[in-house]
Amino acid sequence: MTEGGGNGQAQAAAVDGALEAPSEEPAKAVQTVPKARSERDTWLPQWLVAHPLYAGWAWTVVWAGLIVLDEVVDLAGWTWYLLVFVAALPTLISTLLVLHATPRSHLRAVDSTVLGHFFVRFLALIAAFMVWAASVVMSASISTTIQTVIGDSEKEVTALGFNLMLAAVPLVLSVLWMAFIVRCAWFLRRLRGWRQVPVKTRVPKKFLRGRPRLKRVVVGLAHPGLLLVAGLGTSLLAVFVDAVELTLNVLE
Repeated sequence: MTEGGGNGQAQAAAVDGALEAPSEEPAKAVQTVPKARSERDTWLPQWLVAHPLYAGWAWTVVWAGLIVLDEVVDLAGWTWYLLVFVAALPTLISTLLVLHATPRSHLRAVDSTVLGHFFVRFLALIAAFMVWAASVVMSASISTTIQTVIGDSEKEVTALGFNLMLAAVPLVLSVLWMAFIVRCAWFLRRLRGWRQVPVKTRVPKKFLRGRPRLKRVVVGLAHPGLLLVAGLGTSLLAVFVDAVELTLNVLE
């Protein structure tokens, strides 16, 4: 009786130990997973995590200064566009990451009025009409200029027309780039607002889950104002200085 009872108790204790032992492993795993995730963000500097927007402004100012220096020194023409792209690179990459991770359902304009909806469409139609009118005037002016400079030679007129089209490619790409920047900034305003570190956003919670420091930096750099200045401001300089000079040189 005593031996049987002792063996039974020992077997029961062994079974209980076998059942309880695995339960300790998940607990340790749960404790180590957040630690491992937090260690992946330790490489980010503390000042960058604390003030991501200020770092973005500093980056933009530095590269804007290099753009001005490039204009003064008069380096190769393609360096201008490279500097413009690099100036907007941090905020552009952050914007693309945030917008790519956000479904369109998160941006349903449930609080917009009917008047606001139609007013935005009205402004878009006005802008489209102005672009169309400008293209008609420019086409007529270019056609008259070609006829005046070249004369009636059909071959030379065609060749100069193709040269003008090639010269207009950077200008067209710059305009499309600016429209893309404005559209992205519009969605960023609705998605995360104008604060450096927004308290409440519509960014999905699964975005960079487990990496809070990196998420803070990315959302901070994806700022609509920073994107407009870094992308749109430098692009306007490229359009009114470099692309226009290229077109005039071809005409001459």
